[in-house]
Amino acid sequence: MAFSLIHIPTLGFALLLSLGLFALLTYLLHTLHKCMTPSDNQAELIETVNLLLPQTQCGHCGYAGCKPYAAAIVAGEVINRCPPGGQATADALAALLHRPMQPLDAPYRPATVAFIREEECIGCTKCIQACPVDAILGASKLMHTVIADECTGCDLCVEACPVDCIDMLASSDSSQTIHVINLTATQP
Repeated sequence: MAFSLIHIPTLGFALLLSLGLFALLTYLLHTLHKCMTPSDNQAELIETVNLLLPQTQCGHCGYAGCKPYAAAIVAGEVINRCPPGGQATADALAALLHRPMQPLDAPYRPATVAFIREEECIGCTKCIQACPVDAILGASKLMHTVIADECTGCDLCVEACPVDCIDMLASSDSSQTIHVINLTATQP
């Protein structure tokens, strides 16, 4: 005969080996998926940590905003890198996460609000682009102003301003930034 018959015990062993490898691969993929996807409890913990952060979205912690920092904290990042939140926030995070209290990594920054010296503003819009919470109102080649109630005091607009016409004022001085703007008025 030109062909040979497959030996039944060898076929059974090959099938058993294939099923074993498939089961092992399935287990490994499932375990990897669990490690990569936050569980419901972890997602809730991230939200709770995020609520404790001051929501300035300033990036002084080294992350793009408060929520990414909250996720990093839950994953094991240190809890003391939020200058706007101060020591009180670091202590609250330590209590929530049952971690040791740590001194603040950077100097505490009291609440501030941006103030644009409008007579010096050239209307470049760089401050608008830098503001993570859309607290600056204005248009290209026109004067800009800060919506004090929306400003989180992150001071990212200060670095972006090419003419240095933005000051950070203590939030108790923010009455200087309040402007009445009638956006519905029609021009003659």
